[in-house]
Amino acid sequence: MNYCKLSPEHKGLWSVHLAILLLGGTGLFAQLVELPALDITFYRCAIAAILLWAVLLFSQQRIRLVSKKDIAPMLFLAVLVVSHWVTYFYAMQWSSVAMGMIALYTYPVITVLIEPAITKKPLQRADLVCATVVFFGIVIMLPHDSQDANLVAGLLLGVLSALLFAGRNLLYKYKLSHYNGPQTMFYQVVNGALMLLPFFFQGISGNGLPPLHDAYLLILLGTVFTALPHALLVTSLRHLAAKSVALIACLQPLYGLLFAAVVLAEIPTWQTLAGGALVLSGTLYETLKPAKNMP
Repeated sequence: MNYCKLSPEHKGLWSVHLAILLLGGTGLFAQLVELPALDITFYRCAIAAILLWAVLLFSQQRIRLVSKKDIAPMLFLAVLVVSHWVTYFYAMQWSSVAMGMIALYTYPVITVLIEPAITKKPLQRADLVCATVVFFGIVIMLPHDSQDANLVAGLLLGVLSALLFAGRNLLYKYKLSHYNGPQTMFYQVVNGALMLLPFFFQGISGNGLPPLHDAYLLILLGTVFTALPHALLVTSLRHLAAKSVALIACLQPLYGLLFAAVVLAEIPTWQTLAGGALVLSGTLYETLKPAKNMP
């Protein structure tokens, strides 16, 4: 199959499916890399920043910000994405890839609940019902054994990661949407790496430089599983509707579960599957809902 001969729509579909497949594999690194989530996030930001800088230079895209007024929002965007990634990896280290990724996918419903406060439009009753369904999905996933405190903490960190991700998306949409994807991603990861640098050199995690095996995995995470899928998502948005991309993105938890089962031999419990079904049903509803009902 010749990619260059494909129609723009087919190119968009191939791009978004590959991007979501790669993003579905990010959870593996929480288990495969023997470092705390803070270290993983630092290396992910630093490696992705170098690659994105090279891409922007090679493609002769603008790197400098358009206005000084964008400095503060761009810095806050980096704070949100770094916090999102740290909590995302901790969620999977403390619970499981399946639980962490499903918890993350509460973010579409969280977005729908938060956005009316920005747009000053009333919250739809159907959205409240959807949020209730997602809430019960999370409750079902909570372990009932008091000895599974780490699982509970991991699941709640996954929801916190979703909240931070929703905040990041809304900030970009309403304050920084005049920047393209590679530009915005570059500033997020380079500022994120700079923010984490003091903690890294102060040795809070006490790990120093990673062993060679982890170094290879971190390079893979920062390039193939971070910079590449985000670039592909930008490409797909040029050819497909945003709602189509969002709908396909709902496959990410499924890809994550499959990756975890094959690579880590991690089989989700019936509670995780049942709760995940409710969470993803809420996500699909918000994605498929007619645009006229959106706040």
